[in-house]
Amino acid sequence: MLAQVVLKKVASKLHEVDPSISFELVLWDKGVIKKGEGEPKFKIVFTKTPTSKVLTGGTMDASLIFGELYMDGFIEIEGDFDSAILLLHKNSIKKYTNKVKDIKPPKTTDIEKKNIKSHYDIGNDFYKLWLDSTMSYSCAYFKTKEDSLEQAQLQKIEHTLAKLNLQKGETLLDIGCGWGYLAISAAKKYGVRVFGNTISEEQFKFATNRVKEEGLEDLVTIKLLNYQDLSLEALGLDKPLDKIVSVGMFEHVGKANISYYLSKVKSILKEGGNFLLHSILCEFEGNTNAFIDKYIFPGGYIPTLREVIYASTDLEFELGMAESLRIHYAMTLDKWSENFEAHIDEVRKMYDERFIRMWRLYLDSCASAFRVNSVNIYQLFYTKHFNNNAPLTKEYIYKH
Repeated sequence: MLAQVVLKKVASKLHEVDPSISFELVLWDKGVIKKGEGEPKFKIVFTKTPTSKVLTGGTMDASLIFGELYMDGFIEIEGDFDSAILLLHKNSIKKYTNKVKDIKPPKTTDIEKKNIKSHYDIGNDFYKLWLDSTMSYSCAYFKTKEDSLEQAQLQKIEHTLAKLNLQKGETLLDIGCGWGYLAISAAKKYGVRVFGNTISEEQFKFATNRVKEEGLEDLVTIKLLNYQDLSLEALGLDKPLDKIVSVGMFEHVGKANISYYLSKVKSILKEGGNFLLHSILCEFEGNTNAFIDKYIFPGGYIPTLREVIYASTDLEFELGMAESLRIHYAMTLDKWSENFEAHIDEVRKMYDERFIRMWRLYLDSCASAFRVNSVNIYQLFYTKHFNNNAPLTKEYIYKH
């Protein structure tokens, strides 16, 4: 049977990734494809005979093959889920070491807008079910394992803003402001003039209403604007920004646009101004995981720390601080998954079972990817060129 031939080839490719991890594919006819020695760390069990075209569709990317089989209800994963995700993620990696030499603006923003809509415009009501009340869709910051999701998200916002050492009257841009909580928090606590941009219409409406409810229209402005179109003129400013922050947006710009994105930041930031980049970074340089690219974040790219440091150094940004929050994101995703399952009956009223299994696999596989360090997340604190008058230590972060 052709499907069995394909699965044997895919299993062999997975085994080559890390021969020390043994596993089994338990087929629909009770046949077993085993790789490795000793007890299998995990089993991919077929619960019914596959009819999905993915097995004969030409792809040999295991993350996409098994991701679609899971979504369509053909398989379950038993045993060490983290080990399974480690092999599936590494299997999709192709090495690239080329440097982006030319900084050119993207030819069109239409594709990017479509990609963003496919994820963030599926409905605020859906996200409300499993995010916390801040509607923060990014890594939280846990001080203890007992912290609630909301507490950890508030701590993330506080920690992030504290690093910027904001002063009353300064201007701050939040690139990819999401549902607006960080922008509002900065204005309320520090008295800064905040601008936020998003290309998600759902987020724009929600964030704008939040600003009005807080009575902060004089301090916070939300723009329905692509980062590619950011300029002082577009923001209504006559001088460069004092500070810029971007939380969980950089992953969407794409490999070819890394340097362009950073050059855009540089063009609107004052000399000696600070830029805090909060982004997922991959441990393996290469293409995006095929399942994530097709179903979750189409068009996205998770760069490595090397790629970001390379590009930012070329643009004469000084890196003053780098903090990994890897385990915090695994904990955040676990909390999201718990909330998602707790509201599964409400989700079923909105979406079909295939969507539910897709979203479940997305949350749980990403948590595993952070636990096994195939992906990481960093807060990178930059200065445009340099600032010799900056605080000599970082003690100020923990005094707020």
